[in-house]
Amino acid sequence: MSNAFTGLPVGRGLLYLIVAGVAWGTAGAAASLVYRASDMGPVALSFWRCAVGLALLLAVRPLTARRPRGAVRAPFARTARRALVTGLGLAVFQTAYFAAVRSTGLAVATVVTLGAGPVLIALGARLALGERLGWGGTTAVLGALAGLAVLVLGGGTASVRLSGVLLALLSAAGYSLMTLLTRWWGRDGGADAGSTSVGAFAVTSLCLLPFALVEGLVPHTAEPARLLWLLVYVAAVPTALAYGLYFAGAAVVRSATVSVIMLLEPVSAAGLAVLVLGEHLTAATLAGTLLMLGSVAGLAVAEAREAREAGTRPAPV
Repeated sequence: MSNAFTGLPVGRGLLYLIVAGVAWGTAGAAASLVYRASDMGPVALSFWRCAVGLALLLAVRPLTARRPRGAVRAPFARTARRALVTGLGLAVFQTAYFAAVRSTGLAVATVVTLGAGPVLIALGARLALGERLGWGGTTAVLGALAGLAVLVLGGGTASVRLSGVLLALLSAAGYSLMTLLTRWWGRDGGADAGSTSVGAFAVTSLCLLPFALVEGLVPHTAEPARLLWLLVYVAAVPTALAYGLYFAGAAVVRSATVSVIMLLEPVSAAGLAVLVLGEHLTAATLAGTLLMLGSVAGLAVAEAREAREAGTRPAPV
């Protein structure tokens, strides 16, 4: 079944979100490498991520800008207002997350940000959008959160700092707002993935620029080539590609399902650590991964089934 306004089938939206979640899983590790290779701060990193990502999206925009048949162009004022709100949410989400990584480490920052996200989104979707998880959905969310905790904290080496936890919660709030609004706008045809991504990155870059200048826009580094490639990678894969897919999928898939699918981020990060960085596959890594993959698969199948059933119901008279 396709969303009546965006023209994107729910099944394809689920696939887009899965790819986006896997791509997001490389952002935190890349940020850690950036911090090791230079004195770049989290605000400057977020600025360059969005600014270069914006340039890449604008470069490919002529090749990807296709409107669904029968779609009506939204008024400029509404498009600008939505870009502003989404951009502010994105700025908070990214910058607070990178700051949390620096403050309390990648493991705790990831658990708190991604763990709080589904809870906030499920509550917001129920209150604002009328979306119900049901017992099966609630069980899947709880299973995913348990898997997240086992996967990321199973090694027992994480250290917790209150400042980092608060920053991670702030990041989760920005992420939740962005997800709920994208879903809300997708219901009335107001969520064009390309325009949303371009507008959000433009607003985020402008918001972050003055703070990045104060923090230090151009970092000091002994490895400029390595730093450049890391920044290009962060802007291209977990930013331009991932957010384009995310905004498209989040417009047609239930918000709570979106939040659980995006928990593939730490699964991707763990797999990268084992396959590329040579880390050992521990029992905690395996158990957490299986719990999360099972929860993601369960919710994705339920979402696709519900979409098919909705497509076969007779139209109301």
